[in-house]
Amino acid sequence: MKKKRHRHNVYVIELDPRVYSIARFRRANPDHDITKPCVYVGCTGLTPEARFAKHKAGIRASHYVQRFGLRLLPKLYAYANPMPYGAARDMEVELAIALREQGYAVWQG
Repeated sequence: MKKKRHRHNVYVIELDPRVYSIARFRRANPDHDITKPCVYVGCTGLTPEARFAKHKAGIRASHYVQRFGLRLLPKLYAYANPMPYGAARDMEVELAIALREQGYAVWQG
């Protein structure tokens, strides 16, 4: 029997702090600790690097990542990857909640 490969990943992208000047982003993060970065959390069937490149190129992109995305933050997600689709979808939500509780300003995909 062939072992099924897990191919989905969660990822975290650091956003330029200027994103916090957008009222909708600010309202979603009222408890932001200014010493922590603003981030975008998502999940993908691609590598995090490939997905980030697509965001920046405007392909199925988050407006916040396309405009304000700076770099991937693998220290916040690499431990979890890869995983099955359902686990990645759940982990995206859990990771976004956990980072927000730690004071990050989070936008979730």
